[in-house]
Amino acid sequence: MNRSHDTDPDDVDATFAAIVADLRAEGVGTAETTGLEPDPEPRPKDSKDSKDAPETGGAVTSGTAWRGGEVEWDETMFGEDAGDDDEHYVPPEPPPLPRPRKGAFVVLLFFVVGLLLLIAPNLVGIGTNLGTPLGILSLAIGIALLLLRVKQGPPDGADPTTGAQV
Repeated sequence: MNRSHDTDPDDVDATFAAIVADLRAEGVGTAETTGLEPDPEPRPKDSKDSKDAPETGGAVTSGTAWRGGEVEWDETMFGEDAGDDDEHYVPPEPPPLPRPRKGAFVVLLFFVVGLLLLIAPNLVGIGTNLGTPLGILSLAIGIALLLLRVKQGPPDGADPTTGAQV
């Protein structure tokens, strides 16, 4: 193929138009080879393409519409009602967060005390020799209480003989 037109490689539409023009010049896609008549009225080009793109002889040129067609990109991809914001999805309000119970505060207290004893036992007034094992013990109790709070089994009021539940 003969690339006689110098176009900017970043301008995809102008490059495509140049390739189509080269193919038409070689006889590919003409009325003689396809049996189709050329477009009697070429589509108008916008000002940007008029100086960059060569005359394509009825080929599709780029414009503000999607690939030179009469339909915009949003309308092509999303349908005719692409610009209408009247009927968009509004999600329902999320349910409120559950209130923490006493057990959650106890677990949090063990975690905070354990971290405090591991990081800075001198703030409490004990040495590192006693603070480190007490901190590890406090963290272990916090983890154990947290795991004991995890619910096991089917939800309240569910019949376990009904099979899988969604």
